[in-house]
Amino acid sequence: MPLELEEEKWPLTIREQLKTIPAKTGVYLFKDAQGRVIYVGKAVNLRSRVRSYFQPSSQTSPKVRQIARKTAEIDFIVTETELEALVLECNLIKKHRPRFNVRLKDDKQYPYIKITWHEPFPRVLMTRRMENDGSLYFGPYTSSSALHQTLDILRKIFPYATCSHPAPGKRSRPCLYYDINR
Repeated sequence: MPLELEEEKWPLTIREQLKTIPAKTGVYLFKDAQGRVIYVGKAVNLRSRVRSYFQPSSQTSPKVRQIARKTAEIDFIVTETELEALVLECNLIKKHRPRFNVRLKDDKQYPYIKITWHEPFPRVLMTRRMENDGSLYFGPYTSSSALHQTLDILRKIFPYATCSHPAPGKRSRPCLYYDINR
């Protein structure tokens, strides 16, 4: 069954809502006829991205067609930055658990890069919890393996301590990087 998405065939509410969406960075929420959030996404240009779901094309995936078909209402939240949109998207997916979002809706905590500025020998490490401890955090990231690779590359370019007490004689356990002169 082909999906007809020419503008005149869109529901009136969708046509009206599409007119109000700004060409700004933010997060969009698609809701079904019962008001349930069925999909959450982020975009640098909300207007362009949201409209793309309703443009007929032979390249349109079955998932996108189904999302468009089931959408009865569109909400959006404008953000100042793309990073803010990413974090908001992640939080909204965890909150609403939309049926069409697969990648971020599980309950696991996503990894962050943590820089411990408050320690005598600051460290750069991966963590899954942000704490109010004076450290600097970057993230969240969706792939912990890619984050580990990134940290390995950063450590080769900008050597930094990974143990909590890098000074010789002050450690409770050996520091591998110190012992191999890195």
